[in-house]
Amino acid sequence: MKKHGVLNPALSARLARLGHLDTVVVADCGLPVPSEIPVVDLALVFGVPRFTEALDAVLGELVVERAWIAEEAVGQAPQEWVAQRIDEVHTISHDELKQRIASAAFVLRTGETTSYANVVLQCGVPF
Repeated sequence: MKKHGVLNPALSARLARLGHLDTVVVADCGLPVPSEIPVVDLALVFGVPRFTEALDAVLGELVVERAWIAEEAVGQAPQEWVAQRIDEVHTISHDELKQRIASAAFVLRTGETTSYANVVLQCGVPF
């Protein structure tokens, strides 16, 4: 058994496959995901797990060089949640964010119900 880090086997496997410039989306429970994009669904009930819990778990495993949130999140809690954790955060329209999902390696679905609690993370390298 692992001593620390992500215990969910589906999430752990997906994270291990990521490389430089790959993107992954941490999403609220309502974000539409194209059927061809893999989803690791952690949602148990509304609010569980929270976006920040899932984001913290992912950030504990990955090097992230930049991120994108929806312009609609500016001034809202999701902007603060992401900005507190990631140095380079860009804003794009919510529609553009949804379009970027089509090129993501996978989507991590949380139980979050806060509007616009979605972030696209671009992987960096630790060297």
